[in-house]
Amino acid sequence: MSFTEKSSLLTQTIEPIDITGTDVVPLVEAMSRMAFSARDLARAADIYDRMLRDHDCGVILCLAGSLVSAGLKKVFADMIRCRMVDAVVSTGANIVDQDFFEALGFRHYHAEERLKSGMDDAALRDLQIDRIYDTLIDEDELRICDETTRQIADSLEPRPYSSREFIREMGTHLDRHGCKTSDSIVFEAFKADVPIFCPAFSDCSAGFGLVAHQHARGDRPKVSIDSVKDFHELTLLKVKNPTTGLFMIGGGVPKNFAQDIVVAAEMIGCDAPMHKYAVQVTVADVRDGALSGSTLKEASSWGKVDTIFEQMVYAEATLAVPLIVGYTYHKGAWRGRPASRWSQLLESLPV
Repeated sequence: MSFTEKSSLLTQTIEPIDITGTDVVPLVEAMSRMAFSARDLARAADIYDRMLRDHDCGVILCLAGSLVSAGLKKVFADMIRCRMVDAVVSTGANIVDQDFFEALGFRHYHAEERLKSGMDDAALRDLQIDRIYDTLIDEDELRICDETTRQIADSLEPRPYSSREFIREMGTHLDRHGCKTSDSIVFEAFKADVPIFCPAFSDCSAGFGLVAHQHARGDRPKVSIDSVKDFHELTLLKVKNPTTGLFMIGGGVPKNFAQDIVVAAEMIGCDAPMHKYAVQVTVADVRDGALSGSTLKEASSWGKVDTIFEQMVYAEATLAVPLIVGYTYHKGAWRGRPASRWSQLLESLPV
């Protein structure tokens, strides 16, 4: 297949949804008078609003699944801009392969209808096109993202870094060289001193860049990622800010990592209460014991999450998240909420 055929597939870009222009408060309030998932979603929106009105509460946003590529990037960037979140725990794919990738000037594209119905993945591979369900990405551009993370690693003092420290250097790179998109989670977090943790950081485009960095360094000192340092840093944030709320999209490592800091605080001899608030949006089923679908009430048995203000929402993220966040945005509690700047706090702590 020719380059012309590749170009014809990468034409219609994914456009991030903008929650700021449409007031969904009346809709969500009407859903609270319904039943099933509608009522669950409305209660989740109310709990998130409560988190923001509780100025003692530190809000931790957890991201799992291909959320940025699906069009939720601006929602998360606006949450950071509007002081609706104090820390982010995410898969590496959302932060590096998708958000940082777009900040470098690249895009995600719609798969054509004919491809969705009968996707020829072997042909896509020949064209250096990667597929995320009904979304396409240019593999050649993704390699540039890999290479950029290698260059960042090469520029740093060789030592172990938490993923938070490395992602902040990614923000520094965008600050120096220009962010090519108006909405970037990495860049907004850099400017607002909101820490981003990716506890499985090597499982993304950054992993390839770090492998290349370490291979080229040979026996010389090199940059590495210390996931235990991530855990320690986030635990210290919980200790310093005992009242916390979780807004979890998907499950997996980010969900468990953020929940476990309560237990970790006990392990280091500190008294940290369970997360006061918790919302999870997921389509995972709990019956197979999967972490993504373990209920928040179940987490209470482990001493991680309180059960007064918790809500599971069994819905797909691109449908539920704009309504939940849109509701809290237009309710306006964020306007009086102080910026926490937890990155600055971590820089001042001996970790």
